[in-house]
Amino acid sequence: MATDHITTGSAPSRTRAAAPRERAAPTATEAVAPERPRTPRLDSLTGLRFPAALAVFAHHAFLPIPPLRLLGDDATEERLAGWFAQAGGLGVSFFFVLSGFVLTWSARDRDTTTAFWRRRFVKIYPTYLVTWALALSLFAMYYTSAGVAVANLFMVQVWWPQYMTNFSVDAPSWSLAVEAVFYLCFPMLLRAFRRIDPAHLKYWITGAIAAVVATPALAYALFPSDPRIPSGHESSVSQYWFSYVLPPVRMVDFALGILVALAVKHGRWRNIGMIWSSVLLAGGYWLTFHVPYLYGQRAAMILPIVLLIAATATADIEGRTSLFRGRTMVWLGEISFAFYLLHYITMCSLRWALGEDRMYSLPITLAMLAGVGVVTVLMSWGLFAWVENPLVRRFGRSRPAKT
Repeated sequence: MATDHITTGSAPSRTRAAAPRERAAPTATEAVAPERPRTPRLDSLTGLRFPAALAVFAHHAFLPIPPLRLLGDDATEERLAGWFAQAGGLGVSFFFVLSGFVLTWSARDRDTTTAFWRRRFVKIYPTYLVTWALALSLFAMYYTSAGVAVANLFMVQVWWPQYMTNFSVDAPSWSLAVEAVFYLCFPMLLRAFRRIDPAHLKYWITGAIAAVVATPALAYALFPSDPRIPSGHESSVSQYWFSYVLPPVRMVDFALGILVALAVKHGRWRNIGMIWSSVLLAGGYWLTFHVPYLYGQRAAMILPIVLLIAATATADIEGRTSLFRGRTMVWLGEISFAFYLLHYITMCSLRWALGEDRMYSLPITLAMLAGVGVVTVLMSWGLFAWVENPLVRRFGRSRPAKT
């Protein structure tokens, strides 16, 4: 998940962009930097985070598993589950690429590795800890072993090819465990990628996209086809873990965001605009229904995701019209990190409160899911206002150098 407002000092035309600054905000991917005057924020990228989080919400809303399922009509449930089967993969891939882009865009030349790590920890882990404790106390404690709970606490649940461990306690939090690895590696990656000749960035970007596309092929070729993941899709647990969960493999998405940000900053990016990027993303999502499951999780949508992130940033820098720059969308983007971590908890809590056997019609199911969405937004607002933002303001700012 990516978090803060993103700022820059100049447009990505054919000139080198000025060093951007960053402003403390919500979700989970940029560092907090001191404000500088006359540097416009990339509010559209902040606003775009909420639709990405909503895609993950939609995926879980119709996931046909007992802790979540509400709809009693099997045929309708199967159809809706199919429609949103890859929405979670879309949202997660978007956030991974956005993380690399925003951290690079907001990086400060004089920043230290330890200062960066401190800011990331303060911004992400307190919210992660609150939602871990909330999920554990409300429902996960009844079926989660102490070892798995501790693995989640220390964000290492993604390092074993065990589906029920990877997606345990608060299931969406696995991606934060992956992002924690990104944050540890980012200072070194940025130093290395800054040495690339800007004229050669297009080759590195092409190579990164090719690596994402090749990952499912490697997973299918190297790992056994059984046992299958619980959702019944065409993937084994080990194939799914390698292609979709394993941090070093997902690092390619993050590195792609870094490379694209550098290309935009150096004026080496050919922008096709937000409309065409969105059209291609819709086409990429359609393609997920016609390729093997693991290809749909990342490969089919990775290029449109990259194009949309770069186009959205460019729209703000150049002052173009954007649907995501409005006050409401920016606010929703600010609370989207908390929303991402809370929505699964509210869904599971509702199912737990209703009992495991009661199922409902489509209109009632949709009404309950709408209510879950509203409650999650309100809870996210509170978590952002009372936990994330105060801690970032108190501990996330750069400390002045001693004289």
